[in-house]
Amino acid sequence: MDGDRGDLVPLVDLREVDETQVAVVGGKAAHLGGLSRIDGIRVPAGFCVTTAAFRRVRSETPSIDDRLDQLSRLGPDDREAIGTLSAEIRRSIETTAIPDELAGAITRALARFGDEAAYAVRSSATAEDTPTASFAGQQDTYLNVVGPEAVLRHVSRCWASLFTERAVVYRLRNGIDHRTAEMAVVVQQMVFPDAAGILFTADPVSGNRKVATVDASFGLGEALVSGLVNPDVFTVRDGKVVTRAVAAKHRAVAALPGGGTQDVAVDPQRQEQPALTDAQVVRLVRLGRRIEAHFGRPQDIEWCLVDDDFQIVQSRPITTLFPVPAAGDEGNHVYLSVGHQQMMTDAMRPLGLSMWQLTAMAPMLAAGGRLFVDATRLLASPASRAGFLTMAGRDDPLMRDALETLIDRGDFVPTLPDNGGPGRPTTGGASTSIETDPAIVTELIERSEASVAALRRDIATMTGPALFDFLLEAFQEHKRILGEPLNMQAIMAGMEATWWLNDRLHEWLGEKNAADTLTLSAPGNITSEMGLALLDVADEIRPHPEVVAFLHTVEDDGFLDELPKLAGGAEARAVIEAYLDRYGMRGVGEIDITRPRWSERPSTLVPVILDNVRLFEPGAARRRFEQGQQQARQKAKEVLTRLRALPDGQQKADETGRMIDRVRTFVGYREYPKYGIVSRYLVYKQALLGEAERLVRAGVLTDEEDVFYLTFGEFHEVVRSHRVDDELIRQRRDAFRSDQALTPPRVLTSDGEVVTGAYRRDDVPAGALIGVPVSAGTIDGRARVILDMAQADLEAGDILVTTHTDPSWTPLFVGIAGLVTEVGGLMTHGAVIAREYGLPAVVSVLDATRLIRDGQRIRVHGSDGYVEILPGSPAHEEERR
Repeated sequence: MDGDRGDLVPLVDLREVDETQVAVVGGKAAHLGGLSRIDGIRVPAGFCVTTAAFRRVRSETPSIDDRLDQLSRLGPDDREAIGTLSAEIRRSIETTAIPDELAGAITRALARFGDEAAYAVRSSATAEDTPTASFAGQQDTYLNVVGPEAVLRHVSRCWASLFTERAVVYRLRNGIDHRTAEMAVVVQQMVFPDAAGILFTADPVSGNRKVATVDASFGLGEALVSGLVNPDVFTVRDGKVVTRAVAAKHRAVAALPGGGTQDVAVDPQRQEQPALTDAQVVRLVRLGRRIEAHFGRPQDIEWCLVDDDFQIVQSRPITTLFPVPAAGDEGNHVYLSVGHQQMMTDAMRPLGLSMWQLTAMAPMLAAGGRLFVDATRLLASPASRAGFLTMAGRDDPLMRDALETLIDRGDFVPTLPDNGGPGRPTTGGASTSIETDPAIVTELIERSEASVAALRRDIATMTGPALFDFLLEAFQEHKRILGEPLNMQAIMAGMEATWWLNDRLHEWLGEKNAADTLTLSAPGNITSEMGLALLDVADEIRPHPEVVAFLHTVEDDGFLDELPKLAGGAEARAVIEAYLDRYGMRGVGEIDITRPRWSERPSTLVPVILDNVRLFEPGAARRRFEQGQQQARQKAKEVLTRLRALPDGQQKADETGRMIDRVRTFVGYREYPKYGIVSRYLVYKQALLGEAERLVRAGVLTDEEDVFYLTFGEFHEVVRSHRVDDELIRQRRDAFRSDQALTPPRVLTSDGEVVTGAYRRDDVPAGALIGVPVSAGTIDGRARVILDMAQADLEAGDILVTTHTDPSWTPLFVGIAGLVTEVGGLMTHGAVIAREYGLPAVVSVLDATRLIRDGQRIRVHGSDGYVEILPGSPAHEEERR
């Protein structure tokens, strides 16, 4: 428009921009420009005041740099300070005069629309309407602005709205630098619609990409956005309106002749009429599909209807939808979350995703920073379906219920002829061929340790592309060890014996979860040993007050080098390093190779060691293990005595005795294969970081951890070529930050639908939180809602409430009285260790960390699978999240 195109141009016509120019015109304008280029899509004419103009005004705004410095030092929860500073910045920008040449350019641009024209003046920030951040509602829009003077005034207001309190908080929460965010302003001809509203090209609730929803009301769309009216809601699938809900629309927002808007009453005869006909709804969705195809992702579209003609006034990506794994075909697919099975539902970086895919026993697909398996074939055959649902139900009833809900619809999962596949799992499965012999477990552990030792030896001299070739072979050995028939039989033997005992003893004796006590202090459980071993570390440190005092001051990972300077410090360092030699490969989120290990960040263990020093007496680990053994022996004796009193009692007792021996032989081994995996992962990681360090020294990478944003194959290519795509790494960082905000579903379809399960129980008290009973007993205590192990602040008798636990959380288990998690099943790690330690536990409690407040008194019913929030407990004692 004025002058040559480029960053310094203050104004540009909307028809001259597209999505590649976000830095110049902001997200909203870039999308509007892109929309105007789509065949058949009408966009109101207008222009954009570019970010160059904003930078000019910001540079002339007094004291803004100082205030931005202050703002950058605040956290998103510092609401009072944010409110004060952001208000000062807005006032400064609004009172800064627009330079004469810019004001003249805007006035000239308005002249072509005529003296009587009205405009919509709309903010267009550079950080909004991106694939990873929509910024919906974060900045301001002004409608029916009449006259050049009013337009100029509202342009200044739009610039200032970059610093509304909600926009500042949003940037802080999303890690966006205030100085990098800039504001352009869109000025468009005002549209005076008969109806307006929002089109979602995917169902915003279920995520189904084949379902579109249309919200519609009379007059301007502000009535709908502001909540002034309940809109009509239409659902469209396959080109047909499948549901409609027509609301009584008593009010509407209308434009005033002299500028501005007001809400007005709707004619009573029109109030219950639909704002759109079905034919108009279908036509609108057809336009929406065209827009979605152009932008390559589901869209949230604002539309206006004028004389039966739709005009589009905004389109932004729907950033809350969970991405769909790429199947490579058009068929229906059912995806199951790997993270819910592995107790790690956090987002993973690309290297972590690809490494798990390369070493996993089953094919996996990545989406939203998480991994999924395709269960469609297992569900398609009635024979394999029955067995699969039984297995799923034992581990995660919510997943099973979601799958059954999907199958019962009859319109998504195909049904294939039975092919003789496996049916309902029983104890007559693959594990029955394995003898109940502790020597088998010993042999398996020795094989695994020998394989890891060989890996360490052979990888030591590998560098460059040869390292990656070696690793690809090592991954095959990794899978061979894990997939050995004897290994799988040993894992299943412990699990199936647990199920057998729980099922039969409930049937014969009315006992719920009898195996929970029978498996206490089972031998050979590497994860429970890890927790008890940290009690032994505390025993060695407790007698040295200087060491204990020093550990209270530790803030970084260099503390081990400082310990020998203290009385008793050499001994303390030796015992901690011995612990790390044995367990240092563990860490939070350990299936993700990019997450830190304890050996890399030993300070993580310091708070837990100090809690053990404070809360326990010497010898606690040995006493605890022996107490568990004694309880298990007493329980076995009691159960067998009661069985012998039943009809056919001796036969029942003999069979149960054999299963008790079997479960105590094999159930501890259930934890070892994961230990073997993460042991190998640390070796892989150290070798890969060595390559990353060499790339940094060669100037190829800026930071070693840049490689975390590459897949294994991409990393291999960078090592080979010594070239890296810095923009790709930046995009991957942004995508990872976006993925972290997403909640992964248990069950996801190829249509994008999130299918949720429910507990269908009526045997719990009203208001109780239902979950899966995984460790028997009932306990009252203070809830400690902890989302980060490093922030744990526990007292004796506390009940840990968290989203999920993996083996790295085990050291906390020795100091708590009970456990509640949002994710988990009967045989997942937290459940296994809770039983080992005799902690009442309920897992898979939906939204537990939101519904239970830190400091509340709760009662955990570990045998019956529910949690009660006790009357009179405080809403919260102290926020410790």
